[in-house]
Amino acid sequence: MSSYIGHDEAWEQWRRAQSGERMHHGWILSGRRGVGKSAFAKEAARELVAEDGIPQPAGDHPDILYLTHPPRNDTEARKRDDGKPYERARNIKIDQIRRLQQRLNTRPTLGKRRAVIIDPADDMEEPTANALLKSLEEPPQGTFFILVAHRLGRLLPTIRSRCRVLNFPAVDEADMVSILEREAPQASEEMRDAAIAAASGSPGVAISFVKLDLGKVHTIMQQIADKGDPDFTLRGRLAGVMGARPSREKQLAAIELARAVVAGRVARVQQADIPPLVETHAALVRLAAQAPTANFDAGLLVMEVGTLLSSLAASRTAP
Repeated sequence: MSSYIGHDEAWEQWRRAQSGERMHHGWILSGRRGVGKSAFAKEAARELVAEDGIPQPAGDHPDILYLTHPPRNDTEARKRDDGKPYERARNIKIDQIRRLQQRLNTRPTLGKRRAVIIDPADDMEEPTANALLKSLEEPPQGTFFILVAHRLGRLLPTIRSRCRVLNFPAVDEADMVSILEREAPQASEEMRDAAIAAASGSPGVAISFVKLDLGKVHTIMQQIADKGDPDFTLRGRLAGVMGARPSREKQLAAIELARAVVAGRVARVQQADIPPLVETHAALVRLAAQAPTANFDAGLLVMEVGTLLSSLAASRTAP
């Protein structure tokens, strides 16, 4: 069993279903990015397809089909094939689902069961999701689908209705501190606090934030939210610490960090100051949803985040 914090209940439900007379053919693993859903999916799939008396391979399993974002283009595909870092496409493609469905016309290789993992399933556009729906409605015998979802609400209701949902809870702050002390001992207290604030209970996200070195970004964001930025000085500093060409991962992490800065203020303000916080938080949530697929200019994106944060200070000083 995986050692991830917060997985005990999910394992109990999964194994209870697996030992029953009829295992449900579709499962959604729902929770924040970075709480270990992918690791659970892979381990659960191995348990599902294993049969007594049939040796199981230690590496890739022929009866576990794993779909995720493909390389962005042919150049990136060659990098992947050469074992080099490569840039992924923003969405799982409909062609991947169609190739999967062709594969499902054959029998499993080693035993009677086959597992399909789609990670993350909420990164399918509607035509792709509708193509998958056909297989969920009439699954081949012995085929089980495990859909990893960071944002359950983005899945089609028709897909959700055909699957059982396993929820993966956020990790509490004390456990987050312990995890970071173990996995990222080099992190300063400032960086650790920033990572925990932005991660909202996701160890994987917190560790990624440490690797992205967002401690200074967090400090400047707090200053903007507290003092405002009438002369754009702080927004200029924010752009500077983000870098001239921040990766998409870093851009998305910055939006999440700004959202955490706003959310952390709700309990510490007067009742009259809550509506601007809610409005700014909602704007950041919309920006986070658009950023993975939109071609935002990195510099303008950072300035937009800074402007949203500066509006909080402006709302407090408005007559």
